[in-house]
Amino acid sequence: MAVGVDEASRAYERAMRNVAAPGPGVCEICRTFINPEHRTCFHCGHQPANLSAVVPITYSENLGQMHTALRNYKKEGVAPAVRRYAAIRLAAILWRFLDEHEVCVADFASVDRFDLVTIVPSSDPQRDENSPFRGLTGWIGPIEDRTRRLLEPTGTGSRERDFDPERFRALDELTGEAVLLLDDTWTTGSSARSAAHALVGAGASAVALVVIGRHLRPEYEPVKGSGESCGDLFGDLPEAFDWSTCAAHTSG
Repeated sequence: MAVGVDEASRAYERAMRNVAAPGPGVCEICRTFINPEHRTCFHCGHQPANLSAVVPITYSENLGQMHTALRNYKKEGVAPAVRRYAAIRLAAILWRFLDEHEVCVADFASVDRFDLVTIVPSSDPQRDENSPFRGLTGWIGPIEDRTRRLLEPTGTGSRERDFDPERFRALDELTGEAVLLLDDTWTTGSSARSAAHALVGAGASAVALVVIGRHLRPEYEPVKGSGESCGDLFGDLPEAFDWSTCAAHTSG
């Protein structure tokens, strides 16, 4: 990288927030804001629980700085220099987070360590062949010797926002390895859970997910008519991002 990991990882700190602890008003799985009457958001409550751990690094508020960076690094039509700037800094965020917290993510997933690391592929076969996220994760030192391409899209199946057991296929048989799955954004979790389904079917003993941004719609009211939106709840979180903690620490 042209800049150091610590320096690059601080580029978006003003937009980053540590995710809220699970509990009333926070989904116990993906950490989005929800109606306090429920334990999980709609999608987490209606999709398979096939991920041993879900660990978002931060929130990605729609059209905010983090969301813009997560779009820019892979969006066609964006200037190459802008794409590279975002990609380097997002890679640094993942690098620093995994360097400091992979051990506690493994503990959260009830495994000793992760034997292999892979990404959630694009659902489109053509886009997946030139995946910007695969390129981004290829720069990350703490995982470079364990990173493999384990999945590919089938090009068939249902809408991307729905869990689909046929969306991805495994490229190799696994023999009980624990797999760390990486993604850039979690919106409904359907792609990550579809990927986990294929990995477990291929023989993975456990699959845990680390995702850079848990997407938020700032205008959405978890309690309809309350006047309190996700944007309000996001704004109430401490502004200083604390690298020493993570969602695994606050899992209870």
